[in-house]
This record gives sequence, structure tokens and C-alpha cells, in this order.
Amino acid sequence: MERGTPLAGPRMLLKRLRDTMARGVSAEETLAEVVRLVANEMVAEVCSIYILRAGEVLELFATQGLNPSAVHRTRLRVGEGLVGDIAAHGRPLALADAQSHPQFAYRPETGEEVFHSLAGVPILRAGRVLGVLVVQNRTRRQYDEEEVETLQTIAMVLAEMVAAGRLVSPNEVQQVDGIGLLPLRVDGVQLTSGVAIGRAVLHEPRIVIQRVVAEDVGAEQERFEEALASVREDVDRMLEAHDMQSGEHREVLETFRMFVDDRGWRERVREAIASGLTAEAGVQRAFDDVRTRLGQSTDPYIRERLSDLQDLTNRLLLRLTGRTNGESGGQPEDMVVIARDMGPAELLDYDRSRLRGVVLEEGSALSHVAIVARALDIPVVGRAPSVLSRVEPGDTIVVDGDSAQVLVRPSEDVVQTIYAAIDARAERRRKYAALRDLPPATRDQARVGLYMNAGLLIDMQHLEETGADGIGLYRTEIPFMVRSEFPDVEAQAWLYSRVLDIADGRPVTFRTLDVGGDKVLPYVDAFGDENPAMGWRAIRIGLDRPAMLRRQLRAMLQAANGRPLSIMFPMIADVSELLAARRLLELELDRARRRGLPEPERLRVGIMFEVPALAWQLDSLLPHVDFVSVGTNDLMQFLFAADRGNARVSARYDTLSPALLRLLHFVVEKVRPAGVEITVCGEMAGRPVEALALLAIGVRTLSMSPGAIGPVKAMIRSLDLTEASAFVSSALTQPDRPLRETLRLFAADHAVEI
Repeated sequence: MERGTPLAGPRMLLKRLRDTMARGVSAEETLAEVVRLVANEMVAEVCSIYILRAGEVLELFATQGLNPSAVHRTRLRVGEGLVGDIAAHGRPLALADAQSHPQFAYRPETGEEVFHSLAGVPILRAGRVLGVLVVQNRTRRQYDEEEVETLQTIAMVLAEMVAAGRLVSPNEVQQVDGIGLLPLRVDGVQLTSGVAIGRAVLHEPRIVIQRVVAEDVGAEQERFEEALASVREDVDRMLEAHDMQSGEHREVLETFRMFVDDRGWRERVREAIASGLTAEAGVQRAFDDVRTRLGQSTDPYIRERLSDLQDLTNRLLLRLTGRTNGESGGQPEDMVVIARDMGPAELLDYDRSRLRGVVLEEGSALSHVAIVARALDIPVVGRAPSVLSRVEPGDTIVVDGDSAQVLVRPSEDVVQTIYAAIDARAERRRKYAALRDLPPATRDQARVGLYMNAGLLIDMQHLEETGADGIGLYRTEIPFMVRSEFPDVEAQAWLYSRVLDIADGRPVTFRTLDVGGDKVLPYVDAFGDENPAMGWRAIRIGLDRPAMLRRQLRAMLQAANGRPLSIMFPMIADVSELLAARRLLELELDRARRRGLPEPERLRVGIMFEVPALAWQLDSLLPHVDFVSVGTNDLMQFLFAADRGNARVSARYDTLSPALLRLLHFVVEKVRPAGVEITVCGEMAGRPVEALALLAIGVRTLSMSPGAIGPVKAMIRSLDLTEASAFVSSALTQPDRPLRETLRLFAADHAVEI
């Protein structure tokens, strides 16, 4: 297999490219000289540059070796042919026999049928593909890694030329929705709740790297190290802030701080600079390399690492170009930050007194930026598609975290409606705050237990605000998911102890790890289940990895330190699973006794009722539990065979279906006579209409998100439960009438607040 002669050296090639691009000739002439230079230096018979045009089309703009008449005639759709494939996936491709590849597409006007080998790289800028750079040879040449990296470096230089609008107007490839100034609604997902309105501030730095080729490599290495030290000092200052002294948001920043010192990434940057790039070009090149390798991953841990690395890259580029992130100059008093994604440190750069909301094209409820935003009570909507390209700086933006919607450039009447809704929301919060110290009892004096769901230490602040009776569900998996490794017993015990301290004697129910499905731990191997919701998750993982479950139980016992403790095991499908889990708990209790550690003042053990099959095992189950907590979210998707995460089927059942209520009534009638407490802790418990139905069928304890406690308490205090129970019992015998609407009419007739 024939190889080309060795390259003259990336640094020398970069200098020649710089000289070529500095001649002041037209962009077309510059490209023609670039392809000639690259072909000669890489001993390639063909070098071609394709540029992305409107309509997702790649047009041949310059070539050395193909028919000159093909320039501006040859076009390929993104995804079509090998060039289109490189653009579609944003990653390099090197083939010794390109014509045998299934994606190969022949264009007769190019005369490329005689060329066998091909190497191509995307022309990338800020993660967007602007074009493709390709070399070809007649022989079956195996391009090595150094040659591909050289092409990537050349593509970086070309990217700045394309981005500057010298070849294609930026407006041509900008995504628009009809007339750019018309109002627009973008649907996303709720990352944090709340409603806000403000002026758009585009977070993406969009820094134009003016100098790509280094004059003095040693000086560029020093510039990089100085910028890195400056970023490190910034993060240290953030960690010293008074509101970052504890909680998961501090852990998030500490994880980011460790990322700053990652040796592997620093070496990538140093190597890129050593090849002849400036410090800023080296930083961007190192990030593009990582994003090319990992950008297609759906693993949430990898996506979060990429987000952190993007944060670090942006901060370094800002330092190297003499700018600062979140500059206050020109920022509106009420601002909504729009970004593709953000790291946690980037959010903290903005003036919190001005920041009203955040909109992200990516993100998840457990992303680092969402956790920090929740701590700051900032509404965030994520997974808002192409929002960056649809918004102009200064646009009026409404962030509706409650409805998971973003309104761009709303009309004046909509703006007034939103302001009125915000005022009404504030008024309702004041009204619910006035109920804080009043008991959740119905008009006919039936006392209802109102508890709060929590998953982060941040959430515990709402316990006092809402006046909840305690924590009915503490999801222990969330702190595990923001870490890069399994926390040891001491770290877990500290967290659980803090939760109990803040609860200050109010009961707390800790659910053991409920991971798997859509909740992934990066340090626990998953099997890629075809149906994750019903796969290897929750108690199944705990029993298959008993050491992991035992360490968590040990930490809970240690945290209790003689105080009352309630432990709940999730997704029990068979009584034998509960018994196996209890045996592990007994082993930890025996271990604590042998070491003279204090036992819990009172130990309560319960299960999450989520699997319908357990309903027919209650007689065998109830002697072994102190409480049963109904997780309606999973229970409904299993009962109706409809994945709640699938938009096509998630609405195919109603939470007020007679089938579900009859099942729950059956469970209540079995559990309560046995002296076992029953609680509903799924989302159903936090909606006033659904909560009314649950109370009517005999449920007396509800656990919900903090924001739902006020509305549900108002409903309870306006309800005559005797009347409601008789009404619902009768309504369940009439399945032809929608129960939801029937209950709304009942509430209206009986002055029940829903």
C-alpha cells in the first residue's frame, strides 16, 4: 500500500496558509491557493473544499485535481455521499478504498472515478458544520492519524474564513421561522419551575479567533497556562461565596474545579499549540476533538462532561481574547439567558439580581446548570430546539418553566397577560403562605397528612416555607447522579444526617437507590435494556449489587445516630425481593450493634407500590412492612402499558381513570385494616383534582413537590370529605362519564378550591 511522502510539518504548513490568506486577494482566489498548497504538502492528487449553502446543501467551492468545471456545479445534500456523511456526523473519515464504501456517491462531472482513497474532515465552528475539506489519491492510501489531524487544523483556519462571511452570507444558512420578527412559541421540557419575562441575552460567546497560527509557540503555551490559572481562581472565588458552602450545587462546582485540572485535556491543548496554533486556536481544537469523539453519545454522564468542557473552553477563550463572561455592560435589568448549553460556573457569572430565567437547547433536570439554577430559584426551560438561531439579542422572552414553553417576541397583549399571571402567581403564593400554619383538615375534620418530596439538599429549604408535615419521599439517587464516582459511606452519611438535621424532628422517608431506566449512574454498568423502565433498575440493581445497597443502608443507620429512621425500597414486584432487602438491612443492624453504635429510636421499613402484580400479594407482604407508598408515575405506565416518557403514548391514559382508582381503592382497603400506613407520593398527589379523588377513596397521606402543597391544602380545607366520598363512589359506577370533568363540576357546586 503506497504512502505519500512525509508532511513538511504542520507548523510550516500553517505559516504558508497564513501568508496565503493575508495576501488580500478575493475569497475564491484564496481558496484556490489553499487547495493547491494542501494538495502539494500532503502529496495528494486531489484537495477539495465544499461549503454549506442554504437548504443543507454542500457546494464544491474549490478543487485541485478534480475537473475545474465542477466548481459551483457539484452539490451534495448533507448525508449524501461521503462528503455529506462527514457533514452529517461532524466527524472525520479516512478510507483506503472510498469507492467500496456504501455511502460513496459518484458525480460524473468531477472526474473522480480514478481516485480510490479519501480523507475528509468537517469544517467546524462552535459545533456547527460550515463545510468539508477533502483530499484524495489514486492509490489505496491509508491516511494516518497525523495526516487527519493536519486536515483538522487546516479546517480550523478555513472555519474562521467561512464564519466571517467572505464566501457565503451568514444570513443564507441562518435558520429562520418565516418572518424573523414574528412571535414564536418554542416547546421544551421543565428543568426548574417558575415563570419569568425579560430581554434575551445570547450566552454563546461566538468568539472570532483572529489569530490561528502562532508566531511564538513558547509564548502561546505561557498564555494558555496563565488563562487556565485565571479560570481556576474564578472558580475558587465562586466556591467561597456564602451561598455555596454546602449542598449539591457546591459538589457540582467542585466537580467542575477538578475538570480544570484534568491532565489529559491540558495535554491535548499543549499538543495543539505545539503544532503551530495560537493558545485560543489550540483550546478550540482540543474541544472540537473531544466533541467529535463523544458528541453523538446519549450517555447523560458524557453529555454533562461535554457541557463542563464547553464551559471551560468558553471561559478560556474569553480570557485569551481579553473578555469576561457575563459582562454587565449592555445587559438589561431583566435578562433571560439563551444558550445551547451551559456549565454551572457560567450561570454564576451573571448578575443574579438581573437574571430572570434561562433557556437551553440541551440540558436535563439533573444537569449541573439546572441544579445550580434550582438553588437560585431561577426558572429554566431546556431542550428548546434551535432556540439560539430563532432569537435576537434584546428580544422579549417569556420563560414558562411550569408549562415548559418559551415565548419569543410575544405581542403586547400576551406580555400584559404574562405580567398579570406572574402577579396572580405571587398573590396565590402569598395566599398559600397564609395557610402554612393551619392544619390540612377538611371541613368535616378529617386530618390529612401533607408531606413533601425532595431529592436534593437544596429542596429541604422548602420544608419550613410550606409547613409540610415532613418528607414523604427523599430520592437518594439524585446526589449519586451528579458525582463522577460512587460516594463512600461517610459522604452518604453526612448528606442523610444533614437532611435529618434540617427536618428537625419531622419524619423523613429515605428511598434507597432507584436508578436504571432514564436515571443512569456513570460508574454502574448498564445492560442497555430494550425496555429500561421494566429492566435492570431500582431494587433489582440493589439486590444484584448487595455491597452497594449495604453501604447505603449503613450510611442511613449511621446518619440516624439514635433518631427515628424510615427506609423505603423501590419497585418491589415480589415479596421475596422485600425479604431479601430486609435481610441486608438486618446484617447492617447487627454490624452496628457489634460496634456499639446507637440504633435508630424507631426503624420503619416500607415499600414503593409501583408494580401492579404486588396488589395480589398484599396478604403476604403486609406483615413485613410498616408503610406502603404508592408511586403513581410508574404504576400508571405499567398498568396501562404506556411509556410515560414517550410523547406518542404518554397521553393515552388519564390519571383519573376508573381502572386506576379502583386498583388504588382495592389497595387502600387491604392496607389500612392491617394497621399499615398508606401514602401516595407520585405526581398525582400534587394535583388538587386528583388529590380530591385520592382522599375520597380512603387515602389520608399525600406527598408531593413543594409548590403543590399550598394548592392541595387549600382544596383540603374547603372540602367536605363525607360528601366527596359518596360522590366519587357513585361516579365510579358510571364509566361512560369522564370522572375529571365530573369532579370539576362537583368542586364548583360545593365551593371546593381546585
